[in-house]
Amino acid sequence: METMKARIKWVEGVSFLAETASGHAVVVDGAPGAGGRNLGPRPMELVLAGTAACTAFDVVWILRKARQPIANCVVDIEAERAAEEPKVFTRIHLVYRVSGAGLKRAQVERAVKLSKEKYCSATAMLAKTASLSFEIVFEET
Repeated sequence: METMKARIKWVEGVSFLAETASGHAVVVDGAPGAGGRNLGPRPMELVLAGTAACTAFDVVWILRKARQPIANCVVDIEAERAAEEPKVFTRIHLVYRVSGAGLKRAQVERAVKLSKEKYCSATAMLAKTASLSFEIVFEET
């Protein structure tokens, strides 16, 4: 079993410093309506961004392992949240924008499928409360 750790330190108001075990830090803040000063992303924005990063990592890693000439990968993610507390994500849509001269469509589709069904821990967790959908856009290089 792998253990991950992070430390969240209150700074002021509803601002916090998030420190990861890998030695990185990010300021997290609440919305101005909740007393925040917009000094950093909201906690749920980080969850959403982390999810997109998790699956993008998988797709690039899988395509590189398959020796595919990937030149660019951007994942746009959009989510809807429940109206009542806790405001969990109820719907998540991912758009994978990939490019590379000679990149095979079938290999990209396979990479996205493997990420969704096997490798991406974040989408696997969020699929417990949200319906996930995705599309792949091949962009010219």
